[in-house]
Amino acid sequence: MKTVRLSAGEAIVRYLDQQYVSLDGKETKFVEGVFTIFGHGCVLGIGEALSMTGHGLRVYQGKNEQGMAHAATAYAKQNNRRKIMPCISSVGPGAANMVTAAATATANNLPLLLLVGDTFATRQPDPVLQQVEHPHDPNITTNDAYRAVTRYFDRVSRPELVMSALTNAMRVLTDPAHTGAVAIALPQDVQGMCYDYPVDFFRRRVHRIARRLPVAEELDDAVRAIRSAKRPLLIVGGGAKYSEAGETIVAFARAHNVPICETQAGKSAVASSFELNLGGLGVTGNSAANTVAASADLIIGVGTRFTDFTTGSKELFADARVLTINASDFHARKLDAIAMICDAKVGIEMLDAKLKRYRTRYGDEIACVKAKWEKEYARLCSVQVTDGYRPEISGGMPDSIDGYLQAHGQAMAQTAAIGVIRSCIPADAIVVGAAGSLPGDLQRMWTTDATDSYHMEYGYSCMGYEIAGALGAKIARPDCEVYAMAGDGSYLMLHGEMITALQEGIKINVLLFDNASFGCINNLQTEQGVNALCTELRYRQGDRPIRDGAFMRIDYAASARGYGFVTYTARNEQELRDALQDSMLQTRPTLIDIKVVPKSMTHGYGGWWHVGCTDAPHSEQGKQACATRKEKLRRARRY
Repeated sequence: MKTVRLSAGEAIVRYLDQQYVSLDGKETKFVEGVFTIFGHGCVLGIGEALSMTGHGLRVYQGKNEQGMAHAATAYAKQNNRRKIMPCISSVGPGAANMVTAAATATANNLPLLLLVGDTFATRQPDPVLQQVEHPHDPNITTNDAYRAVTRYFDRVSRPELVMSALTNAMRVLTDPAHTGAVAIALPQDVQGMCYDYPVDFFRRRVHRIARRLPVAEELDDAVRAIRSAKRPLLIVGGGAKYSEAGETIVAFARAHNVPICETQAGKSAVASSFELNLGGLGVTGNSAANTVAASADLIIGVGTRFTDFTTGSKELFADARVLTINASDFHARKLDAIAMICDAKVGIEMLDAKLKRYRTRYGDEIACVKAKWEKEYARLCSVQVTDGYRPEISGGMPDSIDGYLQAHGQAMAQTAAIGVIRSCIPADAIVVGAAGSLPGDLQRMWTTDATDSYHMEYGYSCMGYEIAGALGAKIARPDCEVYAMAGDGSYLMLHGEMITALQEGIKINVLLFDNASFGCINNLQTEQGVNALCTELRYRQGDRPIRDGAFMRIDYAASARGYGFVTYTARNEQELRDALQDSMLQTRPTLIDIKVVPKSMTHGYGGWWHVGCTDAPHSEQGKQACATRKEKLRRARRY
């Protein structure tokens, strides 16, 4: 056997540079670059290999380990899981910073490879700087936290273990059914140790992503379930997008008159303008999709995990039978479903061939509910903030709106701002979001006729993903304008990768919705009859509760301008239009500080969310919320 003597760090770099994936005969390079923040535990070893040896990987300098890992996750998502961007960190806090990002990737079934520095395998020295010691077990390090949030975890305690660790990593990262984060802990001494590796280990490797076929009995069960249904509804989930099943779903829906709706992950797999597309479903869904779902007799879930936001906490379509088409047997068997375990695109094609002349019983009601929602959409886009403006959201507090306007002078409704943005930016622009009230507004209001133009991280709903995610999406799609849709809360939590965008000359656009609060959580709080506390950005006044203070006024545009962004402030619709149009002429990254009043987001439309409200409420509104919860739970599915 021919061998080559390399350090473990060199072996990792050389191996990653030779990984490819293939789907439907099309090969793509799986690893084209890496993110890193060098510190002790990675600047030598693998860091030396990246700096001093020949390879074809582009190295990006992150600014926060969590941020760079979010960018890598978004890069994989925007590439439909056909490419990854490994992230390399130091020991201790550098490694711990990526635990949240690992959970985000795993919750969303997105491939993320984390190469994390670790303590000395030899325990010389021991303890090393940044080591957390455990008197009962010296084998535990910071990196054991990854066991709970990854699909695969390994620790390379000897250089030859690099081979089995990386082989298993690629197995998981290229698995359509069970992909997620992979963490490989690399003790800093082992990274520099040498071994005679087989030359064959570094050959060009192509990992074939197979489209799994359903077994015949499952296909027959699915056909019988659909044929017996009069009012089926098809849910397009993230698995449908990653399978590139959009056109197949459109053809199926048209042939059999089956209306469709979308999860956050599935949105933009099918054009919003498709006549049978009802839009977003569930807690953050619109009235059209939720109305049809409530009376459906069969739910066909394609590539969806059936989260509580999709099912309305299992109450929305509680009486319907459920059929699933999913590559994952774990997700396919939820809700006591008739399971067809297979690739989404292939599964729909095979169903279509078997159903022949089947047609649903829907008449003009699909067009009617869509027309009703379009009228509501127009109203949302036209909301004006004038003297005495009061939102429709239950629990809305007038002093929040008045106090915000006292601080900022002028502001617009969030729904009106979204309408302006949709009308101004290119149809194929990619919008990136994750947390707060914006995901609900966007799932309801955002139209997506360009494939893969809607990029929402809502499996973990991780605040801080938005700006880093926009960077990753832009690296994946440099030909498109990319917009981070972030609230002020998310912006304050994590925006360091704005500097990476500047450093790399990558133009991203940050649309910062400043309502001086964690708006959706403030809604949740006040709607349950709880007095607002620590969900608004107010000054403390003496010993009084922070909710009694004046709203803070922050000039986010000035902050970003100091970094080097081209910035704008928009307090009304015309200023927002002007800013959007000018931003498209820029070559540098941009930020628009959009002032929106609290409580001006979308709300309701038939989706219920089961939250942990108390059985002993302290207010009348809390008592009403408790009674609603008990009634909804009585009607919801039990399993």
